[in-house]
Amino acid sequence: MMGPGEVIGLLAAIGFPSIFLLYLTRRWFSLKERRLEVDALAAAEKAAQYAASNSELEARVRVLEKIVTDGGLETAAQIEALRSSPALPKSASSVPQGDKVP
Repeated sequence: MMGPGEVIGLLAAIGFPSIFLLYLTRRWFSLKERRLEVDALAAAEKAAQYAASNSELEARVRVLEKIVTDGGLETAAQIEALRSSPALPKSASSVPQGDKVP
């Protein structure tokens, strides 16, 4: 039969390390959970950036499709005008001044 001293010794040898391991495990899982939340927020932000970039690219593709399918002489003249015009200085406005083709 075990005496009271042996029971207390057994609790000290098994109980306290078990409680300590439980505490460490809870801390470790809470840390992992916080890291997952941070990673999820970062992934959501990247997805939003990709969506914005994707919409910009789609707009550019629509413009290119319009140019390719237009087939008119006006489009060809505009492209040639862009090729032959000198580069504008940085201080000049990028907004065209009228509908004239140089």
